[in-house]
Amino acid sequence: MGHAFITAGTKGLGLKVTEAFLQEGHQVSVTYYRDWERAQKLKKQYADKVHIIQADVCDKTDVTNAVKSAAEAFGTIDYLINNAGPFIFKRKKLMDHTTEEWEQMVRGNLDSVFHMLQLTIPDMRKQKFGRIINYGFQGANTAAGWVNRSAFAAAKVGLVSLTKTIAYEEAENGITSNMVCPGNIEGKMKEATIEESKRMDDKETPIGRSGTGEDIARAIMFFCGEHADMITGTILDVTGGLDVIHQHR
Repeated sequence: MGHAFITAGTKGLGLKVTEAFLQEGHQVSVTYYRDWERAQKLKKQYADKVHIIQADVCDKTDVTNAVKSAAEAFGTIDYLINNAGPFIFKRKKLMDHTTEEWEQMVRGNLDSVFHMLQLTIPDMRKQKFGRIINYGFQGANTAAGWVNRSAFAAAKVGLVSLTKTIAYEEAENGITSNMVCPGNIEGKMKEATIEESKRMDDKETPIGRSGTGEDIARAIMFFCGEHADMITGTILDVTGGLDVIHQHR
């Protein structure tokens, strides 16, 4: 079994990914930002199988210390899941963004991944194995414009190119790099199972149910499989057929 490092892995979409790795017997290091109670709840449930680290992914020093702490706990990171990514929930046009908001979106969604890659790829190269997963948004692969989400979208589209470039550059080292793009998964559905979702009608989503954290976790676990090395540089939409980008145009 391997060692997974999951940013923001104590709640929301990240929690379901953390649970999926733990259920398959992996050791897992997870970061959290502010919610200490949720972090302690996870630690109490899984004890020595999970290593909890407080870190702000927008801070290079925090990220560096987090990777060091994870390596000391469980050794080389085999699976890097860049789940954390700040998001501005209030819809606003580019001209209404502050400089601070723009910088937060770029630091948290793009710069943080750059730092994580530089910190983890050297050891992945040595062992000739690594799985890198980034998160995007529906249509990011074609650089879709996203009205009132300009800063976030720009950072994620940059991350699409980085995801593909790393896939090409590191293929010879047994390292894959892929991106999962969640659809409109809100509130309690982030930590819900597929079975729970099937019991609730969702008239907006063509398949008839909302997406869940388990849907995202299943996609990530597929990418992380030992024999999934043929799949790299892939940008995968997990939306249930819902057009997230254009519903608010």
